[in-house]
Amino acid sequence: MTDTARARKLADRIQVVVAETLQRRIKDPRLGYVTITDARVTGDLREATVFYTVYGDETERESSAAALESAKGILRSEVGKQTGVRFTPTLTFVADALPDNARNIDDLLDKARVSDAAVRTAAAGAAFAGDADPYKSSRDDDEDE
Repeated sequence: MTDTARARKLADRIQVVVAETLQRRIKDPRLGYVTITDARVTGDLREATVFYTVYGDETERESSAAALESAKGILRSEVGKQTGVRFTPTLTFVADALPDNARNIDDLLDKARVSDAAVRTAAAGAAFAGDADPYKSSRDDDEDE
């Protein structure tokens, strides 16, 4: 079994190499504004998963995914050259769900703000249903008499 620190270092290096290669060498017109967000390598250093995001709509995401799949060989050979490991890991590209999750969280927070504002306005003119202090002690009642 390989050291996890070595796998992390290799993953970090793969992330940098893939990002630089996409920026400098890959001239595919289908490739949109792709950002490499993360890379993970298995413990045996045989497989690497590269996470990416694409700025744009669904068609740009699909065309960028196709461009990444077609450039996989060039990217893998570049990773092999620049990392110097005995076996170059196979690359798998996965669209990162982080932007979608962040957008969903923002929508939920907006709904919570609207709900809180509605509760705040309803509570502004509200009065207590009973006494202002429902927890009066029996000593207070005795002293009043």
